[in-house]
Amino acid sequence: MILEQAQLDVITGRELEFEAAFAEARSIIESMPGFLGLRLLRGIESPGRYLLLVEWETLESHTIGFRESEGYQQWRRLLHHFYDPFPTVQHFA
Repeated sequence: MILEQAQLDVITGRELEFEAAFAEARSIIESMPGFLGLRLLRGIESPGRYLLLVEWETLESHTIGFRESEGYQQWRRLLHHFYDPFPTVQHFA
């Protein structure tokens, strides 16, 4: 199992809009082969900061299967315009 971790800093004032878009985007990632589960946590001290944790069967399930899919293009359209700065993604085994 691989754990993907990303800190998502959402533009101030757009948090509720981001959460609504994420609720829609969630079904995209959940439908991907190799997806095992996810958690999205909102910061307490910094409510515009979210922690995204996604479990994958393999690293390639994320980096190739998801990132090279049409679903990822839809994910990008729904979510990427909310971030400032753009998040760095890390993987853990």
